Amino acid sequence: MSLTWLDEPAVDALRVALRKVAPELADGTIVPRGLEPSDDPQWCAASAVVDGRFVVKFAWAEPPARRICHQAELLDVLRATAPQLPLPVVVAASSDPALLITQRAAAMPFFDVRHLITPAARPTVAGDLAAALVRLHDPDVLTAASEAMGPLPRPMAHASTNDIRARFGALIRSDQRDRVLSWCDWADLALAAPGRTVLVHGDFHGDNHLWDRESLRLRLVVDWETAGTGEPEFDLRCLPGDCGMELFTATVAAYERMSGTTLDMDRIMAWHLRTVLGDALWRAEAGVALPDRRTPAQWVDDLDARFTALAR
Repeated sequence: MSLTWLDEPAVDALRVALRKVAPELADGTIVPRGLEPSDDPQWCAASAVVDGRFVVKFAWAEPPARRICHQAELLDVLRATAPQLPLPVVVAASSDPALLITQRAAAMPFFDVRHLITPAARPTVAGDLAAALVRLHDPDVLTAASEAMGPLPRPMAHASTNDIRARFGALIRSDQRDRVLSWCDWADLALAAPGRTVLVHGDFHGDNHLWDRESLRLRLVVDWETAGTGEPEFDLRCLPGDCGMELFTATVAAYERMSGTTLDMDRIMAWHLRTVLGDALWRAEAGVALPDRRTPAQWVDDLDARFTALAR
């Protein structure tokens, strides 16, 4: 199968690609998102909304082009093996050039609705989060994906504990450094033995699950480009920060009840630690602001508060 990608990050280049893959959309109104040149081929990708009704993912380098094709192939598998998962509706997919076109859903990222979640709504939201992950983590889903696609990638956190030990101390207060080092030692112990292997989304943060604002029900899980093999706890690693500790622990409880399996809270929090500090590390070193515009030191204080909440 031939694999190609756009010549440049430009709307005109996307129109040329659409004429080949979905000609009925080529003359539509295109609103790009993330259409910026990059020196790193890994990040030479973006998306666009066409006529307010379709989302197009595209690339202008080989690595993200392969991820787009990986996502399209995986969505085919998931529709057949996990039909209850809230998946994007694929309109067209192509490898020459690499494009994935899906219907745009009338839903909002979790980050835009989490402030609306009341204690009364918490069990329903936790149930929707847990149900999606339990369906994805079913062993039969991994078997089907492996048989259809061959060896799958293994998503990882942004940074290793060695990276954090070596470079994170320069970003925080002196009184926090020993605490971060001890956390890294603890995380290494928590993750020393291998966990269960399932199919994981790999990037299950609040921009990648979309919700109905009125009913606060999960409508869609998107961005499957980094999905692969991992442990269930890896997919829950963003929830302590994204959801807050009460919704996070409610989701863990719902997951265990639905799946009949036990999640290792230490493993979740070890992955959470690596994800939070790794995200802050690469952003600080790249000169990119943290998403909430705060500082790495403040993120360490947040982590401390989450660990304290669990200890209670």
